[in-house]
Amino acid sequence: MIGVVPELPVFGGDAPKERADAARNRLRILEAAAGLVDEHGIEQVSMEAVACRAGVGTGTLYRRFGDRTGLVLALLDEHTREFQDALIGGPPPLGPGATAAERLRAFGDGYLDLMETHADLLVAATRSDVDGRGPLSFYATHLGILLREACPHLDPAYTAWSLLATLSPGAFVMQRRALGWPMERLRFGWYGLVDALSASRA
Repeated sequence: MIGVVPELPVFGGDAPKERADAARNRLRILEAAAGLVDEHGIEQVSMEAVACRAGVGTGTLYRRFGDRTGLVLALLDEHTREFQDALIGGPPPLGPGATAAERLRAFGDGYLDLMETHADLLVAATRSDVDGRGPLSFYATHLGILLREACPHLDPAYTAWSLLATLSPGAFVMQRRALGWPMERLRFGWYGLVDALSASRA
């Protein structure tokens, strides 16, 4: 079984210490952004609108978050950190203490739940994975470690990235909204993939 894996790169790292006023500004900005997203959807929310509602200058917003993708990542941070913490040290089967095959199944369950709740934000954050700011590298490392145990005959890095491609937020939105697939179908589809890989162990 795989235990706690200290080499996993936790996405985002430890946040630097903030002055009290800076922390209050950050919280106000994120609350304003979250409110606008709830009201209008992420695609209709501009940096200017967030700055206006938060009562800060647009320049302040860009200096703090870099760009719109950085703001989206900040909104997602709490939820993605919870998921990462569960992968590293949570109860099995998502966390340590279960077989690699069981943990592969549980990863899909957890990530599908994350997308069900935050799909639009995850789609908006997709660009962050291209430039290295998003959490996909963390997930690929985690899956690669499990795959080395569950199916050592396969290339773990290639297989991990291939599995993640089946869980892309864009594909998830299409499957759930355009095709109308229920969550159960997506879960069983993921189980079928990882179970087949584990069963093919040479």
